[in-house]
Amino acid sequence: MDSERVSFPSHSGEQLAGLLDRPVTGPVRGHVLFAHCFTCNKNLKSVANISRALTDAGLAVLRFDFTGLGESGGEFAATGFSSNVADLLAAADYLATEHGGPELLVGHSLGGAAALMAAAQIKACRAVATIAAPSHPAHVEKHLAGGLAEIRDKGEATVEIGGRPFQVRKQFLDDLAAQPIAERLRKLRRALLVLHSPLDEVVSIDHAGEIFSQALHPKSFVSLDRADHLLSSPADARYAGAVIASWASRYLDETRADSPRPGVTARTGRRGFVTPLASGTHVLVADEPESAGGSDRGPSPYDLLSAALASCTSMTLQMYARHKGLALEQARVTVTHAKVHAADCEQCETKTGRIDRFEREIALDGELDPATRQRLLEIADRCPVHRTLEGEVEIRSRLVNR
Repeated sequence: MDSERVSFPSHSGEQLAGLLDRPVTGPVRGHVLFAHCFTCNKNLKSVANISRALTDAGLAVLRFDFTGLGESGGEFAATGFSSNVADLLAAADYLATEHGGPELLVGHSLGGAAALMAAAQIKACRAVATIAAPSHPAHVEKHLAGGLAEIRDKGEATVEIGGRPFQVRKQFLDDLAAQPIAERLRKLRRALLVLHSPLDEVVSIDHAGEIFSQALHPKSFVSLDRADHLLSSPADARYAGAVIASWASRYLDETRADSPRPGVTARTGRRGFVTPLASGTHVLVADEPESAGGSDRGPSPYDLLSAALASCTSMTLQMYARHKGLALEQARVTVTHAKVHAADCEQCETKTGRIDRFEREIALDGELDPATRQRLLEIADRCPVHRTLEGEVEIRSRLVNR
């Protein structure tokens, strides 16, 4: 997968750090927002493996650190379950602004509970998948057993979770107890997939049963047989990601059935010039010839521009012929591009320097008289790409948040 570092403001203005994982090749079929487990972070191996499986299926995944964790700003002690939900909404706003998503939410453990709470507030969301999620956030208190009394008596305490110390305040406990997960489940109105291991010793599978029974259809359940809570086995994590991607495809494809045609996205890495191009569900590859430092694995950018002119011309000719009932069996168009001296162009206003010249050869197969062939040659100049190349063009560029 191809990972890009991104950052965006949290609900309280702190900068949240994330990774946007994309498929290496092929179009992006949808965007996924991933919520990690309690006191975990985006770089947890299981999170990365799940994300890899999702990107292999053509999905882009935003995984980020909640406030006060990993590389994100803020103080963990000042956070709570509600702030996690707010961070998820902030991440969803970022994806909506930059990419139009997320269509799918995936949450692991307490992140799964947060995803259930946030889903109804995310307009683009069509489906939610939870992995080893508790049916009520207060379940987290079992991880604080050694410090619960001190938290309640003194208002805060330092507790050890996963071998690391965390400052936890009483407000955190109060916030967990006040979460109406059951109510949100009944009003979810999104497709739900519940994944849980029957061997989970951190969050028992009974929680999965409660979530599943309280949610309305469409809903599905998958048993992650032999997996532990953190999906520490790469095989278990990849399996979970693959299952989620397959299950979600129905709902993601529905969201794109009537959507506007997307633009073309190109990505070029640090080595060579091989550049995957994605346009909707279509995949192309551009490159440079070996003489220009490339590996000649695809057409060059100017070859692709020539291809646009050639294909537009042949389509335009066939459209005209069908409209007029002409016996045009096939239109074959060959376009070549070169840089020439402006002085060699009799029809060009520019007389100095070099200009771009596209030469177009048109072969028309069919029983067509000379006058009709000449008329089709004139029609070729009406091709929209031809007009774009000869017309006034404006190109606007802007940087997006990384």
